[in-house]
Amino acid sequence: MGAEQDRVRSCGRLEDGLREGGAWYRWGPYVSERQWGTVREDYSADGQAWSYLPHDHARSRAYRWGEDGLAGFCDVEQRLCLGLALWNGRDPILKERPFGLTGDQGNHGEDVKDYWWYLDAVPSHAWNRWRYHYPQGAFPYEDLIESNRARNRFQPEYELIDTGAFGDGRYWVAEVHYAKAGPDDVLMTVQVTNAGPEPATVHVLPTAWYRNTWSWKDGSPRPSLAAAAPSPGAGPAGTAVSVAHPRLGPMELLAGPGPDGRAPAALFCENDTNVARLFGSAAQTPYPKDGINDHVIHGAATVNPAQQGTKCALWYQLTVAPGASAELRLRLRAAPPEAPGEDSAPAGGAAEAGAAAADPLGEEFAAITAQRRAEADEFYAGLTPAGASADEAQVMRQAFAGLLWGKQLYHYDVARWLDGDPAQPVPPAQRLTGRNTRWRSFDAFEIMSMPDKWEYPWFAAWDLAFHCVALAHVDPAFAKYQLILLCREWFQHPGGALPAYEWDFGDVNPPVQAWAALEVFTIDGSRDLEFLSRIFDKLLVNFTWWINREDAEGNNLFEGGFLGLDNIGPIDRSHLPVGGILEQSDATGWMAFYAMAMGSIAAILHRAGLRSSDLIVKFLEHFAGIRDALAGQGLWDEADGLYYDRLVAPDGTCVPIKVRSIVGMIPALAMNVVDEPTLRKSLMLDKRFAALLAGGDVGAPASDGGGHSFGGVTAAVRGEPGERQVLLSLPGPQRLQRLLSLLLDESEFLSPHGLRAVSAWHREHPYTVDVEGYRASIDYEPAESTTPLFGGNSNWRGPIWFPMNYLLVGVLERYHHFYGDDLALEYPTGSGQQRTLGEIVADLQDRLIGIFTRGPDGRRACFGGVDLLDHDPAWRDNLVFSEYFNGDTGAGLGAAHQTGWTALIADIIRRRHGAVPAEPDIADE
Repeated sequence: MGAEQDRVRSCGRLEDGLREGGAWYRWGPYVSERQWGTVREDYSADGQAWSYLPHDHARSRAYRWGEDGLAGFCDVEQRLCLGLALWNGRDPILKERPFGLTGDQGNHGEDVKDYWWYLDAVPSHAWNRWRYHYPQGAFPYEDLIESNRARNRFQPEYELIDTGAFGDGRYWVAEVHYAKAGPDDVLMTVQVTNAGPEPATVHVLPTAWYRNTWSWKDGSPRPSLAAAAPSPGAGPAGTAVSVAHPRLGPMELLAGPGPDGRAPAALFCENDTNVARLFGSAAQTPYPKDGINDHVIHGAATVNPAQQGTKCALWYQLTVAPGASAELRLRLRAAPPEAPGEDSAPAGGAAEAGAAAADPLGEEFAAITAQRRAEADEFYAGLTPAGASADEAQVMRQAFAGLLWGKQLYHYDVARWLDGDPAQPVPPAQRLTGRNTRWRSFDAFEIMSMPDKWEYPWFAAWDLAFHCVALAHVDPAFAKYQLILLCREWFQHPGGALPAYEWDFGDVNPPVQAWAALEVFTIDGSRDLEFLSRIFDKLLVNFTWWINREDAEGNNLFEGGFLGLDNIGPIDRSHLPVGGILEQSDATGWMAFYAMAMGSIAAILHRAGLRSSDLIVKFLEHFAGIRDALAGQGLWDEADGLYYDRLVAPDGTCVPIKVRSIVGMIPALAMNVVDEPTLRKSLMLDKRFAALLAGGDVGAPASDGGGHSFGGVTAAVRGEPGERQVLLSLPGPQRLQRLLSLLLDESEFLSPHGLRAVSAWHREHPYTVDVEGYRASIDYEPAESTTPLFGGNSNWRGPIWFPMNYLLVGVLERYHHFYGDDLALEYPTGSGQQRTLGEIVADLQDRLIGIFTRGPDGRRACFGGVDLLDHDPAWRDNLVFSEYFNGDTGAGLGAAHQTGWTALIADIIRRRHGAVPAEPDIADE
């Protein structure tokens, strides 16, 4: 994988790549696409982040904790940002950031309405490609708001395509390419194409600006951008801007002439709030943050005639023929040293020196850009399995690209946020008893992988674990850095909890970090024992927190709240509407899953001489206790063959919550294979695990039906005496068979596109719970949510979610690894066809891959049958990796650019074609 792989290796391991000399990581796409409406920017008394700083304020208000923009690129500390602004001559504002609806405006919650794509990227960000489609007519802001507001939750969202904004091809295709000539030499190419039938004019404003670091503390230095003479070779029509920042050193931004030979106009203002517009206060500067916007659109005198400030746009006005394209070139680099005696050189001499110098925006620029693109081709060719189709290779590459573009500076000092900044008003007193007040130790200033840079421009603990598994294929050092980061002292709570997500760090996410660490370790070649040892120590603390805090009755039945599955049940599991405790089959299953993953890590470290075997036994003991509790304390329903949550009322009454959902499948994830020496040691101790083994069928005590039969295999034991291996599973073989018969039934969980979150059985059989006067119901909802739970913007009531599909397919693969072709099941259930688990895994992978690849009819299921997306050459190969997918059709739903957990499709493509080793068991050497 050549030069790109060498760059990634040069960036070191773990956090060294970002903190201590990862030169090629110093510049990247670390800018959010929405900073407005985030918790970090919310200084309200009521915690309503969306209304405190709305989209209408974004162009005029300096952000405290980060920046946003189109095609954003910045240094690793986000001191200086690059981005793109556009104007079609008709909009009321410049297009500087994507537009979307707030939770109250959208009929299915918050929802972005622009169309853009991350088409390519490499880990070092030496090559990046971004694309955006911008209407030539006025952007229908009010139509989008009012039409969605008028729709109910049973109607689809009203999208920009639905407005007719792209009719007759009247739109601009804007592409931004970033290439690096060196770690601190960034080449920016902007290409605009007129897709319409007539000549049209577009205003293109590549923009540079500093993150505001000077308004929050008196005496903080203000950096500067200023007009400068073009460097030698930039040409007489070029424009140059000097960059003076104490953290970056002297730099220059060069902008070449437009296609007509004219230099762009350099417009300067300050990245300071327009307090006059927003609050009716006296203006602090005549050139505020929205000064460039007001000057371009209204001709206002709001740009600095002295040509200096903290925000600068290079203003091109381009008239382009139909079907034609125009290209602009810019370059940000270290300022070259002045030549001796330059100030006294005659004008002619300076011009001759410039002519002799290499043109920084000429042939060299083009050659470097082409070279970086070729290196990206080589990098991804090395990752593409031999058996993958060209379409699969494209899906894989764009999934990785979106994941890499999804990096963002995450800056959030909770103590400072709660108390306020010295140079700003004191926040309302209500904040000191509100959100995240128990997390004063949290202090982040990190590059992190975001689920989505518009809808979810913040990390979530369990989401990030899935990102890391996909990232490990392209940048294992960064993946390890992310997992370690969650456990660092400034992230992990002193009590051991991991921060869940920005809206409530104290909520509980599924404990998948140990599993993810194993996957990353394995994908990276099973060599980095230091990483595994380091994260194991921190996760020991978190595991203990779970045992102490999320098992209220001390009976090994765990709680935890919604656990990432949002509205999957009829009640809000984080905030019970009635008294009592909700004992959760998923929380209990997650803890057994956690114990098995920790046991596997302990076994690897023990074989390397880094830990004692006692830790392996510790986690086997935990597994045994959880298994006994789950088997004998009422969460299993024998008639339905599924695990259910159980609500335990204050008077001791137990009410099962009988929803056929993926929650009841999570116990199946807890499995492992144990070798004979470990078994002998456990038997010698004669504790809980020994009692479990003595129950007859290993992993199937009497309460699980006993016996030794599962799908024709007579025992969960393999190998010769002395080298035997034993399969442990939380459900036990018979219950597992019952679970799988539901999971693989096309009238229940099995969809043409993967596994549904809620069984389609509920389509005709809605479930209602009635307890203590509280009544709620749930049915099968394959698409968007019809309930307001969790803001109505997330639906686990039927769609296909990649995290659970990935885990369930993965565990079936591990069962196949143990049983081989000896075990066959009816697949699909009721078909009469017997398939090995390996064949079932391959078919499930194909169903998931088929969401994105083009079918025999030329359509991609993820496009939801929209003709423009499926057939127009300008659209049909541009993919987004949505939050979730329609359980019946496979159409992409939810957050429109979800490139976090859904990027797992790239891993699935590689696994489907045999390019990924299996995760190790406790028994694996």
